[in-house]
Amino acid sequence: MTENESDTVASFADLQLRQELLDALTGLGYEEPTPIQRAAIPPLLQGRDLVGQAATGTGKTAAFALPILQRITGHGAGVKPKALVLAPTRELAVQVSEAMHRYGHELGTRVLPIYGGQPIGRQLKALERGVDVVIATPGRALDHISRGTLSLGELTMVVLDEADEMLDMGFAEDIEAIFQNIPEERQTMLFSATMPPRISGMVDHYLTDPARIELGRAASAKDEPSKVRQSAYVVPRGHKPAALGRMLDAESPTAAIVFCRTREEVDQLTETLNGRGYRAEPLHGGMNQQQRDRVVERLRSATADLVVATDVAARGLDIEQLTHVVNYNVPSAPESYVHRIGRVGRAGREGTAITLAEPREHRMLKTIERVTGMKIAVRKLPTIADVKAQRLEQTRAALWESLQDSDGLDRFRAVVEPLADEFDVMEVALAAVKLVHEADGTITDEEEIPEVTSWPPADGRRGRKDGPGGREPRRGRAVGRGMTRLFVGVGRTAGVRPQDLVGAIAGESRLRGRDIGAIDIADRFSLVDVPEGAADDVIAALKGTTIKGRKATIRRERFQSR
Repeated sequence: MTENESDTVASFADLQLRQELLDALTGLGYEEPTPIQRAAIPPLLQGRDLVGQAATGTGKTAAFALPILQRITGHGAGVKPKALVLAPTRELAVQVSEAMHRYGHELGTRVLPIYGGQPIGRQLKALERGVDVVIATPGRALDHISRGTLSLGELTMVVLDEADEMLDMGFAEDIEAIFQNIPEERQTMLFSATMPPRISGMVDHYLTDPARIELGRAASAKDEPSKVRQSAYVVPRGHKPAALGRMLDAESPTAAIVFCRTREEVDQLTETLNGRGYRAEPLHGGMNQQQRDRVVERLRSATADLVVATDVAARGLDIEQLTHVVNYNVPSAPESYVHRIGRVGRAGREGTAITLAEPREHRMLKTIERVTGMKIAVRKLPTIADVKAQRLEQTRAALWESLQDSDGLDRFRAVVEPLADEFDVMEVALAAVKLVHEADGTITDEEEIPEVTSWPPADGRRGRKDGPGGREPRRGRAVGRGMTRLFVGVGRTAGVRPQDLVGAIAGESRLRGRDIGAIDIADRFSLVDVPEGAADDVIAALKGTTIKGRKATIRRERFQSR
């Protein structure tokens, strides 16, 4: 379908979907397809392979789920699945499964999510009874394949959902192993919020003459203004906790996620925020699935105001109440920024994305703007006076609304009238407002935060470039320019593979998979090259963690040749 033809699609009925699917969409309140759905559904219904790029939260799930449900109908109630959806995280697998259940309920489609952290016995029984569509994380899918409990021999459709995330999480080899068990005659769909160069290799390897749809965030939300307000505050490093509190006081989010680089930073910041009177919960890879589910439920039920999280722990989350996403540091890659702000502004909802940037991070912020095509407004951090004035304005607005609906005010007359006999009515009102502010909590930070007067820095400094100098270089493979080699105290005898190291580093630090350099794995240790400026962050992030079930010493390699 050409761009002009897709623009003529005004409703789901124009896409020639089955009546059962149209009825389900109407019941769910879907009025018209999104741009990615208008462009993707027709070629998928024709059986073509497809590569689809669109921002998170713009309807990619329905774009592949509806064609799958339409095309597998009529296959009968066989045991082996006809469609497989691979998703990077448990949360995303569950969301896709729930969506397909809702869309295909009237068709009787049997949908099964397969992921870690769920009793495997339940999955085995469902697979024995027979399923039509399996939605799985790569690791658990490969586990079932090796057990012989998941047969892919009758697959006709395969979806790689959030393909860039799967690559970043080290699933490339797992995906390769899964595809070795899939028939060559199949329809393959790849969807991703971003298209880094590695995706091209995946497309060439698994897809045949695919239709290509590339919608940036602006195109994904065509015909409607951007729902996500994006801004950045420039803050000196030592004042970031206070700046975050100031921003939260000014914004008053209903629910928010604050993204940090490492689990250690998550724990420290959570403790700091709770000490300042906020209801904050940590969310990172050091927690088991039950703990993570409990944290997310607290945010959904409003028993927590904030979740402080690493990227890997927050992937796949869709929380309707979420109003704000905060980058405590500037993300190290534009793709990470896109995925983070995709947590808000989903399904037409409004949201706010805020980044706290140190002066040295101005180039990365500009890179994100250039690559994503999004404008990030750099704003001046609110002063204490600004926050107090805003709170007073919020109180005034709340009082105005209460006075507009005065039906419930009479029961307070017994409080005000006796006081009005003794005090001026204005003084009574002022005292009431004061009590409201004291009950609501006072601003915990009374320290003025220094303003950054030069943005970007006038001298153009790029930060330190010196590595661990003054050491005798060791013989062997040279370390690349701008890189530092780290020693990791687990190796081949522990079953460590390159993707295990990539997954651990990318999951718990600010680095992405593509940032990591050469990897050498020996019997008892491994050597990993990382950017010099990120080495200390990686070491801190992996301190005390386990790799392949073992605690690993991680430090700078003592002798490095250039």
